[in-house]
Amino acid sequence: MGAAAVVLWGAATVAFFAQLALPGDRATTILNIRAGQVQLRTPAELEQIRAQYGLTRPVIVQYVDYLRGLISGDFGDSYQQYRPVTAIIGEQLGNTVTLSLTAIALAWAIMVVWVTLTAGRGPRVGALGSTVDVVTAGLPAYWLGIILLLVFGLGLRWFPIISGSSPNGIVLPALTLAIPLAGFMAQSVRTEFERSLDQPFVLSARMRGMGEWGVRLRHVLRHAVIPAVTLSGWALGATLSGAVIVESIFSRPGIGSVLVTAVNSQDLPVVTGIVTLVAVVYVAANLIVDVVYTVIDPRLELS
Repeated sequence: MGAAAVVLWGAATVAFFAQLALPGDRATTILNIRAGQVQLRTPAELEQIRAQYGLTRPVIVQYVDYLRGLISGDFGDSYQQYRPVTAIIGEQLGNTVTLSLTAIALAWAIMVVWVTLTAGRGPRVGALGSTVDVVTAGLPAYWLGIILLLVFGLGLRWFPIISGSSPNGIVLPALTLAIPLAGFMAQSVRTEFERSLDQPFVLSARMRGMGEWGVRLRHVLRHAVIPAVTLSGWALGATLSGAVIVESIFSRPGIGSVLVTAVNSQDLPVVTGIVTLVAVVYVAANLIVDVVYTVIDPRLELS
C-alpha cells in the first residue's frame, strides 16, 4: 500500500508541476481558451482569473490545495467547459472502461486458445507459435486499427466505420487493443506452459487416463497463466492509455477522445484529471492482481 501511495503521489505531482512548466501566463492561457482565440488581455481581466483560480497564492499553497482536492475527488473545473473535471470524465469513463475490459477479455481468449494449440507441439509448431507471438505483440495500435477498419469496415462491411457506442461497434476497437496484448501475454505464458508440461503432476494426470486437452486446460494452464495475470494488471492501465489512439481512429466516445480534445485546447485540469485517473487504475489493478494470485495458486499466500 505504501508503494501504491508513492506512485499516485508521484503521478499527481508531475501533473501539477507540468502545468507550471508550460510557457506563458496561465491566466492569459485560460482566457484565450475560453474565447477560442489569442488576444491581449487587460490587467483587470487577468486579475479576476488569477483570483478565481488562486494563481496569486504561493506555489506550495497551490500544490497542497491541489493534493487535498485530489484526495477528496475534486480535480477542479475545466477551463473550456466551465464544469467540474470529474463530471466530464464521468460522462465518458464508462465507454472507455467497457472498451478496456472487452479488449482484455478478448486478449485472454486469443492467448489461451493460441498457446494451448501450439505450445509443446514440437519444434516447428512451437517456432510458429513463438513467431506469431512476437509479431502480434509488436503491432502498433494505430496501424492495426486502420487495417482492421479498412478490411472489416470498408471492405467486408461487417462492422460500422464509425464505432459510436453500439455493441457491434466495439468489436474492431477492442480487437485493435487485444491482438498486441494477446501476443505480449502469450510470450510469457508459453515458456511457463511448456515447462509445466514436463512436471510430475502432468504425468500423474495422464496415467489416470486424462486426455491431452484435459491435461492442458485443467492442470497445465492453471500453472502457466500466472505471468498473464501479472500482465493483466498492467494491461488495464495500458488499454486505458491506448484508448486515446483507438477511440480517435474509430470515432468512439470515451476519455481518450476527451484527452485529445483537452490537450489540443490546453485544458490542463482535464488533462491532469485523466492522467491521475490512469495512475489510480494502474495501482488498483495491481493490488487486485496480488489477491488473484492466491486464488489461482494458494501456495503463493504462504510464501
